[in-house]
Amino acid sequence: MENLHPGFLVGMLVALLLCSAFFSSSETGMLSLNRYRLRHQAKEGHRGAKRASALLERPDRLLGTILVGNNFVNILASAIATVLAIKLWGEAGIAIATIGLTIVLLIFGEITPKTLAALRPEAVAYPVSLPLLMLQKVLYPLVALLNWISNGLLKLLGVDLSNKGSDSLSTEELRSVVHESGSDMPMKRQSMLLGILDLERVTVDDIMIPRNEVAGIDLEDDLETIVTQLRTTPHTRLPVFRKDINQIEGIVHMRQIARLLSHDQLTRESLLEACDDPYFIPENTPLSTQLVNFQKQKRRIGIVVDEYGDVLGIVTLEDILEEIVGEFSNQDALRSPDIHPQDDGTLVIDGAAYLREVNRALGWQLPCDGPKTLNGLITEALEHIPDSGICLQINQYRLEILQAADNRVKSVRAWVIEEPQDSKGDAQ
Repeated sequence: MENLHPGFLVGMLVALLLCSAFFSSSETGMLSLNRYRLRHQAKEGHRGAKRASALLERPDRLLGTILVGNNFVNILASAIATVLAIKLWGEAGIAIATIGLTIVLLIFGEITPKTLAALRPEAVAYPVSLPLLMLQKVLYPLVALLNWISNGLLKLLGVDLSNKGSDSLSTEELRSVVHESGSDMPMKRQSMLLGILDLERVTVDDIMIPRNEVAGIDLEDDLETIVTQLRTTPHTRLPVFRKDINQIEGIVHMRQIARLLSHDQLTRESLLEACDDPYFIPENTPLSTQLVNFQKQKRRIGIVVDEYGDVLGIVTLEDILEEIVGEFSNQDALRSPDIHPQDDGTLVIDGAAYLREVNRALGWQLPCDGPKTLNGLITEALEHIPDSGICLQINQYRLEILQAADNRVKSVRAWVIEEPQDSKGDAQ
């Protein structure tokens, strides 16, 4: 090598630096690939993705090939740089070559190519996958020997090589992926996907129509009242009960009695014959489970009951679907019967209003992991049943109790303040 022309040695050194950059960028690019996007592109038939996926199936062989090649070219570059420096500067060239080559390798052989590969992993990994496959075949005996020695050392250290870990995502990780999709996914689709993920955390009693708001047919009413109610109801299905909704007899579908109504032939007996058996749901059933149960039972409406069998309310298939896709109605959210905007910008809210509905209608973030209603939230914050005129603050929301009777808060004036306080409830 000492007899070689300095120009030739410089050319070899430049070529080795390019090879070092190739191996460094290959390592970072291959390991920075998004595995889920890679699998999708491989299934779509992308050649580079197929090759990269095949290489990543055995990461030990891939890394072995890259490191053997990278170390070989770096060591050879060091030897050539040393010979070249001695030719030019004598004994002092050894120190010059060491310092100079270290700087050059770091800049052009490591930092720059690895940074580029980290920023553009697909643009780097897919093209280099072809030469890497060829090198893996050529270097296979050496790489296999080195991997065997390396794996043996890992086993001596107690590392289980069969446990490679899983690429599967938890629900929270998948939720983060959806949030970080950004402009790649429309906001409406993001909202729908997040709604599906939230079905595990929401139960039927969070979205049910409470029993005091349930529209139903009382068989104890006179027949004329029943007929009038059936003809004017906006609902497709109605519960049928006697005196009290706890004594429910069934669910009637308006289609089943449309002919009887049109011919004035409806009787209590024919109404009961047209009813389906009531379908009861435990109060803490997750929405994801109930959605599947509705499908299995071929039902669209269920009666939510507590542990004692008392009716708490009703939930429908539409209620669950609205948790995913949003409200089907285009009605203004502030037209909710429980929320009444005031001229001064405040809102008068019914104490029985569900916190989830208030948050959804107003875009607020009242805590709803405990009590379900506004009355329950205020009572928990104050730790007693309050009187009228009491004002408290929960996060950045100021709540003034306008009316309290029958051991509960009936109406509240609410508004948003500028500075949220740290304490959950601050009564004044």
